[in-house]
Amino acid sequence: MITRFVAAAFVAGGLIGTGSALLLRPAMLQAAPARDDLAALKAVFRRPAGVPFPPDVPYSENKRALGEALFHDKRLSSDGSLACASCHDRGKGFADGKAHGRGVPGRELKRHTPTLWNLAWASPVFWDGRARSLEEQVAGPIESPDEMAQPLPRVVARLDADPAMVRAFAEAFPETPKVDAANLAKAIATYERTFVSPETRFDRWVAGDAQALSKNEIAGFRLFTGKAQCMNCHSGFAFTDDAFHDIGLPGDDRGRGAVLRLPAAEHAFKTPGLREIGRSAPYMHDGSLATLDDVLRHYQSGVVDRPTLSKDLPRGLKLSDSERADLIAFVGTLTSEGEPALPDKIVPVKAGPSAPAQQVSTVSQDDKTFHPGHIALPLGARLWIVNNDTRTHNVRVFDPAFDFDSGAQEPGETVEMAFPAAGSFLVFCGIHPKMELYVDVAPAR
Repeated sequence: MITRFVAAAFVAGGLIGTGSALLLRPAMLQAAPARDDLAALKAVFRRPAGVPFPPDVPYSENKRALGEALFHDKRLSSDGSLACASCHDRGKGFADGKAHGRGVPGRELKRHTPTLWNLAWASPVFWDGRARSLEEQVAGPIESPDEMAQPLPRVVARLDADPAMVRAFAEAFPETPKVDAANLAKAIATYERTFVSPETRFDRWVAGDAQALSKNEIAGFRLFTGKAQCMNCHSGFAFTDDAFHDIGLPGDDRGRGAVLRLPAAEHAFKTPGLREIGRSAPYMHDGSLATLDDVLRHYQSGVVDRPTLSKDLPRGLKLSDSERADLIAFVGTLTSEGEPALPDKIVPVKAGPSAPAQQVSTVSQDDKTFHPGHIALPLGARLWIVNNDTRTHNVRVFDPAFDFDSGAQEPGETVEMAFPAAGSFLVFCGIHPKMELYVDVAPAR
């Protein structure tokens, strides 16, 4: 084992770490079920009971209603021609049905419009993960000169001149009753967190309706979770690990590598969720694959070989015509019948650790998971994070009191950390962000 001490940059400020936890972490994958254990495999994809909201942006119906109005408001664009909903159409999988959309200037965008389904469980967001939260994401398309092309202060001024909007902001944010960029971002993010994909035949099958799927669709599920290795990246209720992978698409877009400035993450893009996928063609970050059959053929014979290819990418995959047909039939069960509706009722839950803190100073990484995921340390103690995985990781903390970046942590390497102050901190992997470690640092006695 190689031990590396990674220097930390301490930044003065508040002490509370932020970040969203999963309601349904695919814990079963830590000790992967036998491939013939159908019940265990189905449980990995079970729908969660509630929707996570960050502690500092709790759910309220007034906040959701304001967010919905803003999401459809064309005043957010410089010429009043585009709203968020213009490019994120629910009937098109919250995408736009185009390989590359166009913003206010009319120029073709570099990347395909991503789906917004089930983002309550995702952090960070965008194809390259450059926004650390949905709140941070909101400003990106509004201010981008290629998209809505409008500075946020001008948006705020427009909305603040509308008495109805002033009242709506005051009702949504009674503690800070004003029209400003922060409240605008919180409202839209709250609405986006309610984009929970509707129940489909697959969910009914998981819940116990043995007749909900056909024989071919069940065969496709077994391929998905077995031979085809789709489950390596498309896991959990939303069918995504929300990690960043180089899957061998041609092109010079650096993706996550440019954001992290990390060679190991070059050409890596976020795993898209597969819910409502039948509505969101074309596929991939560049919109280059028109059909699901094209996607499967890419994994069979279209992968560009390079050193940064994901360890989770199947090598030498061979599927017969009937196997491809079964896989596509199964994936079709993830798209709802009829117009996809948002939930009638939101059951909010607070994001954060789900297990009590353990008094340990060494944490392991295995199968894209920290073990344990919640620990307590005395101030001044050091934390060792050991990479027992087969993948490269990138240990990070974004906090006003503690800004930490390990760089590339290869299998077998250990990262050593020292927290500068008491408080609660979120440690995560920059390449596999659903890897979350909550660290409670107790003040010195």
